[in-house]
Amino acid sequence: MSLLEEISKNLELGKATEVAGLTNHAIQEGIEPKKILDEGLLAGMSLVGERFKAHEIFLPNVLLAAKAMYAGMDLLKPLLAKEGIPTRGKVVIGTVQGDLHDIGKNLVGIMLKGAGFDVIDLGKDVSPAKFVQTAEAEGAQVIGMSALLTTTMPVMRQVVELAREHGLYGKIKFVVGGAPLSKEFAAEIGADAYCFDSVNAVDTVKRLLQVS
Repeated sequence: MSLLEEISKNLELGKATEVAGLTNHAIQEGIEPKKILDEGLLAGMSLVGERFKAHEIFLPNVLLAAKAMYAGMDLLKPLLAKEGIPTRGKVVIGTVQGDLHDIGKNLVGIMLKGAGFDVIDLGKDVSPAKFVQTAEAEGAQVIGMSALLTTTMPVMRQVVELAREHGLYGKIKFVVGGAPLSKEFAAEIGADAYCFDSVNAVDTVKRLLQVS
C-alpha cells in the first residue's frame, strides 16, 4: 500500500493521529501537497461519502473521518496557500434566521470540505443580509441555506431577492435543504437546486460549478 493510500485508508477509519503522522511523512518525502490532498485526504473522504450514502457507515463515523481529514489539512493548508493552489470553489452556508437547527447543515459543511470546497459556515439564525454580504465580500460561488421549520422557509426567498437587488443573481448559485423543503419550493423562490441530504449537496454543488 502506498503512502497516499495509507492516508486515505486511515482517514476512512477515522484515525486522526495516524493521518497527521502519515501526511507529515508524505510532506517530508517531497510529495506535492496537491497530490497528498487529492489522492490521500480527498480520496479518503470521497469513500466515506459513498459509504455514508450506501448506509454502510453512520454519522459518528463521518465525524471521526472529518476530524482525521482536518488533522491532515492543518499540515497542508500553509503549503497549499504558498503554492497558490485554488480550491474547487467557495460556499457560504448557514441555517436561516429564526431557525436554530444545525445538525444537517453541519454535516453538509463537513462533506463539502471533504470534497475540496472552501466552506464559510455562518452558523444558525442567519439573516438574509449576512448571507448576501458574506458571499459578496468573500467572492463565493454558492450560498447554501438550511431550514427545518416551515415558518422560517420564507427567509430563503428573502435571501434570493436581496441577492437580486445586489446584482448577484445569476452570478451566485443558491441551494436549499431541510426536511420540509422540496424541489418545487426551490424553483418557486428562484433557488438553483434543492438538496435532500449532505452527499446530494456535494453532488449538486459540483454539478452547478461544473467541477469533477
